[in-house]
Amino acid sequence: MFAQAAAPEARFREYLESQRKVKEFTGSVLVVKNGQVVLRSSVGMANREWNIANTPETKFRLGSITKQFTATAIMLLEQDGKLKVEDTINKHVADAPEAWKKVTVHHLLSHTSGIPSYTSDPSYGREMYKPYPLPELIGRFRGKSLEFEPGEQHKYSNSGYVLLGSIIERASGMKYEDFLQKRIFGPLGMGNSGYDSWAEILPNRASGYAMSPGGVRNAAYLDMSQPHAAGSLYSTVDDLLLWHKALLGDKVLPKAVIERMFTAVKGNYGYGWSAGVVDGKAMQSHGGGINGFATFIGRIPSDDSLVVVLSNLQNTNSQAVARDLMVLADGKTVELPKIRQEISLSNDVFDAYVGKYEITPAFHLRVFREGSRFLTQATGQGQIALFPESETKFFVKEMEAQLEFVKDADGKVTQLILYQGGRKTPGKKVE
Repeated sequence: MFAQAAAPEARFREYLESQRKVKEFTGSVLVVKNGQVVLRSSVGMANREWNIANTPETKFRLGSITKQFTATAIMLLEQDGKLKVEDTINKHVADAPEAWKKVTVHHLLSHTSGIPSYTSDPSYGREMYKPYPLPELIGRFRGKSLEFEPGEQHKYSNSGYVLLGSIIERASGMKYEDFLQKRIFGPLGMGNSGYDSWAEILPNRASGYAMSPGGVRNAAYLDMSQPHAAGSLYSTVDDLLLWHKALLGDKVLPKAVIERMFTAVKGNYGYGWSAGVVDGKAMQSHGGGINGFATFIGRIPSDDSLVVVLSNLQNTNSQAVARDLMVLADGKTVELPKIRQEISLSNDVFDAYVGKYEITPAFHLRVFREGSRFLTQATGQGQIALFPESETKFFVKEMEAQLEFVKDADGKVTQLILYQGGRKTPGKKVE
């Protein structure tokens, strides 16, 4: 079934309602086309327990969209003469280890430092409810070896942006959140943006949720001292529109500096933004995922276009929703999500799929059974239940992902295909 080429309002309404019914989508969205707001809407509940609906004024955790504000703060400090992006970080980080002596601020901004991301450590899930002062947070990864020589590769690292937060505080003499309020949010009139803290009374704050096999649950608690400059901010769709408009001019930084932030270094990543091309036009974007929330912002400056998706369900594929909304804004059609129906499948059929599948040499999916439960587990992650929709295809309720098992001419299972994020990724059966 496809969203029809009806009036724009009807297309958007049909699409968002189908997302709500089929995928439990909940959040706020904004689409700007050629400088005109064509969609500003909200779906679902800001708080399910009190039956309070989301509105465009609802405040959502941004997750890694925070990084573009952190990068902007660094560039402001460079304009102030407080630092240079070419500086090695030992000039600005107290007790920097010997392993970091070649790491520069530029490497941190572009995720090319080689410093391991603390959020990838197996202990992260067990520690995320604890408050961590910034020096202690940095201490969690200070002693780890670099994963590669600085500048040689691109590998996303939340550790790098936590270090940038520390550099901002040391260079400015202010707390990270205070610097952003004084230099970015205040001047731009972004009065509904800031550092998310559970201790503060924050009107219109959305509660965060997560899918489980039993349905929607409250998301796991995360102490907001931990994401810091890598993912601690909250905002609204309206404030992010103000942000987009400011970046079109020079209200925040000179145009040449903004373009520097948007210029890809490695892996299509600049400073706090991914840099790409859509229909021959430069596009900057970034997603965010944090306990209870999934977000995405994408902008095409040449024709003043913007899409923002802020969801308080962490399993939402916010980038896919954003992509569909932009397609609908162009007057085209998109396929509506469908309800996946679970079928009954014998254990004997499933047992033929049991084994380990190699997605990459360092990343595997293990498929196994516990009684009548079908399960999979990715390297370094928890177990996830699989539900059959055919003899060879299975879906996951906690996220938008499916597995399909492939057999050779003799009926032997040789690989699986992982469908996630709009991609098909094969995995060879190795065990």
